[in-house]
Amino acid sequence: MGGSSSAISKDLLSEYQELTFLTKQEILHAYQKFGDLLPEGQKNDVLKTRATKEKILSLPELKANPFRNRICHVFSTSDDHDGSMSFEDFLDMLSAFSDSATAEIKSHYAFRIFDFDNDGTLNKEDLRELVNCLTGEAEDTKLSDAEMDQLIKNILQESDIDKDGTVNLSEFQHVISRSPDFVSSFKIVL
Repeated sequence: MGGSSSAISKDLLSEYQELTFLTKQEILHAYQKFGDLLPEGQKNDVLKTRATKEKILSLPELKANPFRNRICHVFSTSDDHDGSMSFEDFLDMLSAFSDSATAEIKSHYAFRIFDFDNDGTLNKEDLRELVNCLTGEAEDTKLSDAEMDQLIKNILQESDIDKDGTVNLSEFQHVISRSPDFVSSFKIVL
């Protein structure tokens, strides 16, 4: 573990700092944390090895997040669409969730995370899935069909500016701009 933190070159470290909202210290900490997720024989190959989705989800910072599977899906560049992450995917995720990321970046990624069917809009099914993630699907927390329909109707009434029955990215960003807590609550700190 100790030797792997020196495997990142100063040039690459500077490049990552330039391309993300992370400090050099945060990048080095992420490098060490990512290396810890890799199998024993691959810890020295952090920049070339993908961490499995299961390992990423084992991080305490993601374990309790109701959107953890979607987060892996959105930030993973795996050709297999398996939610695994490269170190650069991991950095992208941490950067988007960092305190220094802009509201525009945070809302863009939040929108992608909430767009469960990946069609570029939040439709009624996406909103239903989003609410279920937030409330849980246990009998004591799950909304009735009538409650869910009313909530979705209210969300669309408030958010769907062009009245097409969906929320697009700019409509979502408009809603987020009126929510001062969003930027500070959309974060993951290792």
